[in-house]
Amino acid sequence: MSMGWVTLIIVLVLAVIVGNILLLRHSGKFRLPKDFKPKDNSDKDDDSGW
Repeated sequence: MSMGWVTLIIVLVLAVIVGNILLLRHSGKFRLPKDFKPKDNSDKDDDSGW
């Protein structure tokens, strides 16, 4: 493999990692509304498959 391809792959991998870290930092600032109620998962033991 030529040095150009190796550099391109390294840059792409670093871009994905940095992008994911920035996305995590941004999503940490997300605040839920006060009237938010989580979905009830009481039927989780159901064997219907859906």
